[in-house]
Amino acid sequence: MATYDLLIVGAGVSGTALLHLAARYTDIGRIAILDKYAAPARVNSLASNNSQTLHCGDIETNYTLDKALKVQRAARMVLNYALQQPDVDHLVFKYPKMVLGVGEKECAQLRARFETFGPHYPNLRVLEKKDIARVEPTVAVRDGRLRTEEIVALGSTDEYTAVDYEALARSFVRNAQRAKGKDIEVLYNQQVRHIRVEQDRFLVETQDAGFQCRALVVAAGGHSLKLAHDLGYGLHYSCLPVAGSYYFTPQVLNGKVYTVQNDKLPFAAVHGDPDVQIPGKTRFGPTALMLPVLERYNFRTFPDWLRVFRFDHNVAAVLWDLMKVPDIRNYMAKNMLYEVPVLRKALFLEEVRKIVPDIRFRDLQFARKVGGIRPQLIDKIHRKLLLGEAKLDTGIGAIFNMTPSPGGTACLENAELDLRLVAKHLGATIDEEAFRRELLEGDHAHGSEDFTGRVLAGGDAA
Repeated sequence: MATYDLLIVGAGVSGTALLHLAARYTDIGRIAILDKYAAPARVNSLASNNSQTLHCGDIETNYTLDKALKVQRAARMVLNYALQQPDVDHLVFKYPKMVLGVGEKECAQLRARFETFGPHYPNLRVLEKKDIARVEPTVAVRDGRLRTEEIVALGSTDEYTAVDYEALARSFVRNAQRAKGKDIEVLYNQQVRHIRVEQDRFLVETQDAGFQCRALVVAAGGHSLKLAHDLGYGLHYSCLPVAGSYYFTPQVLNGKVYTVQNDKLPFAAVHGDPDVQIPGKTRFGPTALMLPVLERYNFRTFPDWLRVFRFDHNVAAVLWDLMKVPDIRNYMAKNMLYEVPVLRKALFLEEVRKIVPDIRFRDLQFARKVGGIRPQLIDKIHRKLLLGEAKLDTGIGAIFNMTPSPGGTACLENAELDLRLVAKHLGATIDEEAFRRELLEGDHAHGSEDFTGRVLAGGDAA
């Protein structure tokens, strides 16, 4: 049975980010990562299964300033990493971005937001109607003239705003495998069946092999909760998978256009984005639909969902409370209709026309096999739906990550949190100087070198 200091389950962008950090910045010697598929990033990190956005917190109107600045740090880490790579042009992309306000209420909200957020985001600008027309003509114009209703936007035009998280995950794996003086194993086609603890080791069983490790991190979406339940942790959590669907149109936007979030809805507002892998198209979405699977378009994960749904009167109470809110009830009913062929196009057309008024019915095409699953957790003790990041730290060297927030943007920051917990558990050390220089400050001139900077105890502040 192979033995490792650290074993990571799940080779999406979150798991591979931890693999890279552990290989490059610590003295942990034997590290392995397992994945059920034949390549990394085949589920939610797949380029077609997410919005490919580098969230910075400036145009996400559901973020407080504190949350936005935390997200800004996470985004900076991803960007600093990408800019050090020789294939940077395949990892991150520059597009204009904006959040659009339509009508007096939303426009006032965005103007007030700029007063608070502007000092922290030097590139953020208030875009009036004519400014919007210069950046995104189809957004500002209806029937050949400027829109008559009040519109305003907050945005920027010269930033990296998109990430191919699938390519990023592959990059993390490549760099980890190049780490000198480390024993790094990347094992595909290994689906974890069961985890148990014997003395101070974790025993991980797949369909045809067994592994043991001193520290374990699981980053496998909704499957993480199933494996945590195996060890008796997180039993007070139930998983409610929310799927997102998208629509393609011809290229009607130059960049990313978000809309103002409804504070009563715990789901993303519709936005339009370029697709980094499909030139000449604009992708609109997401819709939101609760589905009884842990992986979109993989109905073999239905039994796994049943194991983590753990339906009881507490779950029923949370669902009932959600449906008592008119905005949520109407939103969920409409999103169910978005899955009905023909009807869905007519309904979704109205959502898209808030962004592009002149879009036509024939321009919309349902994006088949596009969109992922977000495993939202229900806290059965407090009877509430949890929003944002979902992580279980057992305190015995095992960590289970269900949902990074916001998505792939948080991959390196989330990996940093896990790395510090793992280092403390193993008594390992972290090269804080190199970590700070490369990921927090962005030392692009030395990004490809091996660092031998000052080493501090794991968990010390940079």
